[in-house]
This record gives sequence, C-alpha cells and structure tokens, in this order.
Amino acid sequence: MKRLLRTLVASAFACLLLPLTSGQPAAATAQADPIGMTSGFYTDPHSTPAVWAAANPGDGRAAAIRDNIAARPMARWFGAWSGDIGAAVSSYVGAADAADKLPVLIAYNIPGRDACGGHSGGGAGTPSAYRTWISAFASAIGSRPALVVIEPDSLGDFSCLSQAQIDERNGMLRDALAQFTAHAPNTWTYLDAGNPAWIGADTMAQHLDGAGARQAHGFTLNISNYYATGENSAYGNAVNGSLSASYGYTKPYVIDTSRNGNGSNGEWCNPGGRRTGAPGQTGGGAEMLLWLKTPGESDGDCGVGAGSVAGQFLPEIAYKMIYGY
Repeated sequence: MKRLLRTLVASAFACLLLPLTSGQPAAATAQADPIGMTSGFYTDPHSTPAVWAAANPGDGRAAAIRDNIAARPMARWFGAWSGDIGAAVSSYVGAADAADKLPVLIAYNIPGRDACGGHSGGGAGTPSAYRTWISAFASAIGSRPALVVIEPDSLGDFSCLSQAQIDERNGMLRDALAQFTAHAPNTWTYLDAGNPAWIGADTMAQHLDGAGARQAHGFTLNISNYYATGENSAYGNAVNGSLSASYGYTKPYVIDTSRNGNGSNGEWCNPGGRRTGAPGQTGGGAEMLLWLKTPGESDGDCGVGAGSVAGQFLPEIAYKMIYGY
C-alpha cells in the first residue's frame, strides 16, 4: 500500500522529468513509474569507493572519498565478472527494494564489446549466450522497480563493425529490450547514444531506431566521458530532433555527470584534471542527471591511469576528481 500511495502522489513529479515534447506512443507513457514507486536512488554500500574507504580508514584520502563519492547514488555495472547474473542482479535489486530505493544497473556484456576503444573488450561469446544472459538479467529484476542502461558504447562502435555485425548487434539490442518488457514491467530501459563528439545526431538517431529505441524508455549520454552537461543537452535535443523528423517520436534522455565537472579536454581515457559533476538535477531537456560511471574507476591502461585495467578503482584519481586537479 505504501508503494501504491507513493506512486499516486509522486506521479506529478515523475511527469516533470519527461520532456513535454516526448511524442511517445500511448503504450509507452502508460508504463509503471519506477521513480514514483521508490523514495530516491539507491546508494550501494558495496561500491568500489565504499569498499576501499572502509578498508583504508587511516588513509588521508579515505574520508573525502567516502563522503564525496561513496555516499552518493551510482550505477552498478554487470558483466561476466558478476558470475551468476541472475543471482547477482536479484541480490542487488533486492537490497535496493528492501530500502525502498531505486537501483540503476548497467548491462555490459554484448559480444564484441568496446570494439573501437578496446580497453573494455570482451562480452558474451555468442549472440545466443548473450540472449540467455540478458534474459536472466531481466527476469532477476522481475516486478521490482529499476533503471537499466543496456550496453554502453554499442551504438557508437559501428565504424569498427561490418554490416553483418551491425545487423547482428541490433538484433541483440532489440531482443534485450523485449526481455525487459516481458519480464521486468517496472523497469525503465535506456539505450546508449554515446557523447556529443562521437557520432553526429542524425546518424545516432538512425542507430537508435535500428536498435529498437521505440521499445526503450529513453537513451543515455556521456557514459564514462567528460563533456559538460550543456554540451550533452544540446546533443540530446539534436538527437531527438532527428528522431522526430525521421521516425516520428522522441525519447527522454539521461546524462552521466559523474566526471564532467570540469568538462572535457578532448581525451576520453583517464585524462587528468577532471572533476566530479552534479547529480540529481535536471535542465536543458535532460530527464535526469545521474552518476553512471564510478568516479575513480579506470578507463583502462592509459592517461593518468597507466598500468591499470578498465574498472579498477584508483583512489588517487578519485581523490583528485573531488577537487578538480
């Protein structure tokens, strides 16, 4: 009953998060609202910065990392490293549900992952294996509320794929969206649309539609990147303009602000001098500003993270990101 009442009371707030020109079909706007079903976003007590800060209480950087990064809601990434994906997702979503909070999850296991960047390569071995994996992911969420980003980078990597590989990837993404529609009715799904400097808006709109964006709640921008919020809003609005003109619909979009406080210096792989950005606010057309990449986690063996692997938590980088140097 508590959740039902909150859904009714918060529905007006949730509507404010959606662009007034969303143009979505009636079936999409009738979806359950995971934001209204919960009392805020989930803060993971087992995130990499939280675990590091707890294990290193005597380190002079620990308090700042704990208070300025670990204490904030962030997405949890899931891939082959997660082990039994059904058990891993169910445990995480269950912990958030018990706290009446909304978890943000990122599915990152598509075959040929990070085809252009290379630092985060891998993924399921075959399309069939991926279908099994993503189906278990969606089923593990079930009727509990969640936000899920499906496969960052997957629509920006087309220049490194053959047409047959692109067609195969689009099929996997469309099937992934269908799995969440069928098995996770209170989940909002998002396809990833890269960042303002990667793919032109018209081309990205084409990529989104080919991957089944009509089925998704929306799309994400700037994941693991550094572009300022205003730049992303302009790009997201341009993508929606192209979606509207060419395909007759638009979608809400979310911006990853975890590392964009100082904007971009043109580098994408562990650039120095970056800063954490503002989460939780809206503006410029964005539905939400969220932390999707964990500040302090490496982009790979590059830049100020030389010698690390993608996803490794680097406390010195995290500490410097808090202060912007």
